[in-house]
Amino acid sequence: MSPKVKFQLSFMMFLEFFIWGGWFVTLGIYLPNTLKASGGEIALAYSTQSWGAIIAPFIIGLIADRFFNAERILAVLHLIGAFLMYQMANAADFSIFYPYVLGYMIIYMPTLALVNSVSFNQMKDPAKEFSLVRVFGTIGWIIAGLTISFIGWDSEVGVQEGLLRNTFLMVAVASLTLGLFSFTLPKTPPQITRGEKITLSDILGLEALKLLKDRNFLIFFLASVLICIPLAFYYQHAGQFLGEIGVSNPAGKMTIGQASEVLFMLLLPYFFKKFGFKKTILAGMLAWTLRYLLFAYGNAGEMAFMLLIGIALHGICYDFFFVSGQIYTDSKAGEKYKSAAQGLITLATYGVGMLMGFWIAGRITDMYLISENAHDWGSVWIIPAIFALVVFLLFALFFKKEKVEYKS
Repeated sequence: MSPKVKFQLSFMMFLEFFIWGGWFVTLGIYLPNTLKASGGEIALAYSTQSWGAIIAPFIIGLIADRFFNAERILAVLHLIGAFLMYQMANAADFSIFYPYVLGYMIIYMPTLALVNSVSFNQMKDPAKEFSLVRVFGTIGWIIAGLTISFIGWDSEVGVQEGLLRNTFLMVAVASLTLGLFSFTLPKTPPQITRGEKITLSDILGLEALKLLKDRNFLIFFLASVLICIPLAFYYQHAGQFLGEIGVSNPAGKMTIGQASEVLFMLLLPYFFKKFGFKKTILAGMLAWTLRYLLFAYGNAGEMAFMLLIGIALHGICYDFFFVSGQIYTDSKAGEKYKSAAQGLITLATYGVGMLMGFWIAGRITDMYLISENAHDWGSVWIIPAIFALVVFLLFALFFKKEKVEYKS
């Protein structure tokens, strides 16, 4: 891979995740404070990610893989995204905002697969080269959060004045930039010829359902769906929680989670080889319980360190469970069902699991509403803590230990 191509791919990845991190983290603060959205409406907004994940395979399978170069579709989707972001910034109430955010996530989620396709197409050894490009995505997410806090859009005064509306304008500019830049990316032609048949089963990865006959894989599959319910609480309400209890610069502090993700990604091979798949994934599940207990009993004063530790646990929560799970799925599927199995797990977790999780989190948060923009957060966080602990215990009890080789 030439230096020019490496720069192109790295800049593409940087903007891709700068765009996501630039509005998604602070959405839970923006909606209740500026648009006066309820917990149920916040859940509706966040669940658009799940609908995007469910619809994305159809866009990739029916269009990207058959008719057009990946980089051109990436360009068009981000140009449309820039327009939708601008409309979101100007939406005066939630009823106007929601159709735009739904449309945006339906076109954004397919771009996650497209940037990977463009990257892999240029690499001779993706196992070694991809991580060096993907890390710029994490850096992009971190820079987005730090920028929001540095400018003060997520400060108490900034939130009251509605300055978080500017996050959508910032992302619109980034999306426009990536859309135009994508036309200059290396050519990535369709992977499937036009005459080649593709079925609904191929698109949704339904061929991989055969793997569910394996008892261990079935238990892992169900655990993956269930653990996404407590995961949704973090994505949907962590930013809102930090802002509501008076933590300064919540967007900047949330980037600790992404830095932790990079660190534990580097440590994962050691833990995986030292302790094996089952203990590694159990550590990830237990980290969810610990994180929510820290949130439940921490505060913005003397116990603020508990909140920061809870955010920093993101690396263990995400890497030890989801990345380990991808490796396990790869090892169980074999060459024949590899892509189908990964697609099925993504559909089950980011689609079905988190869709349920966002809805449940919204209902629970509304249940513990004390007054306008004030919740009994201690009671809210105890619920996903207990739920994650139950999933941990069930997995520990029913999943039989098996040897899984680590593959980077």
